[in-house]
Order: sequence, then C-alpha cells, then structure tokens
Amino acid sequence: MSPSILAVSYFFHLIATVVWLGGLAVYVLLIFPEGALLPDALRARIRKRFLPLTNFSLVVLIFTGLTQMVGDPNYDGVLQFTNTWSLVILFKHVVIVGMLIAGGLIQWGIMPTLDRQSLLAQKGKQDDALIARLHDREVRLTWINVLLGALVLALTAWATAL
Repeated sequence: MSPSILAVSYFFHLIATVVWLGGLAVYVLLIFPEGALLPDALRARIRKRFLPLTNFSLVVLIFTGLTQMVGDPNYDGVLQFTNTWSLVILFKHVVIVGMLIAGGLIQWGIMPTLDRQSLLAQKGKQDDALIARLHDREVRLTWINVLLGALVLALTAWATAL
C-alpha cells in the first residue's frame, strides 16, 4: 500500500479518535459533573450536537482502520490469527464492539426516552424518577465507553509496538 494513502488514513483516523474519545472525555470531566447546574434542554442540545460527530467519526474510524490494517505487514488476512499483532487487533475490535454497544444503548435507548420526557415536561407530566435513572445510566455507560476507549488506545499502542 502506498505510504501516502497510509499517511492520509492515519491522519483522519487520529482526528476521528480525538473527536470521539475527546468528546467522551468532555462529557465525563466537564458536562456530567456540572449536570445539576445545566438545564435539561441545554444538555439535550449538547447531546444532539455531539451525536452526528461521533457517528461520523465512527464511519471514518472503520474505513481508515481497515485501510491501516490491510497495509500493516503483520496482517495475514481476514480471521487469520497467526501472530501476536493479529490477536491484539482482535481483542481491540472486541473492545470496540463493546463501545458500540454502550453507545448504541445511549443513542437508541436513553436519548429517545429523555426526549419523550422532555416533551412531557412541557405539559407537566414528566417522570422525574425515570429521568434521574436515565441520567445515571447515561453517565455509567459513558464512563464505560471512556474506559473502553482508553483500553482501545492501550491495545493500539501495543499493536503499534509489535
């Protein structure tokens, strides 16, 4: 594979990683600790602005990651676990699937329910206990995503060192 193509792939892969994991870090370090001070409407707006960025980053990560994997001299083919590098990459992909599941639970489970509760709040019919439980789940799943993201970075470092 051309070094120029790999360089462009690495560049976009790193940018997408920064957007995805950096956004998660902003959530857990800045937004969640101040959550009680932020109105629900503002938290919802932040969430909705972050979502397209993470989804786009995910698409970029998949395509650039596949490009890099195929271009790596340790790559022996699909489902060929013939060396330490391929096993590390396999484990990295398993962890990424865990991140996708946690993100999917937030995106397609928690967020729509919070949106419905926001609409009900306009009529004074929201379920405050449910909202609190959903926020707790969102925080927990986001922390899980941050920890899994750190593990992905560690596995990437390991694979790069091989």
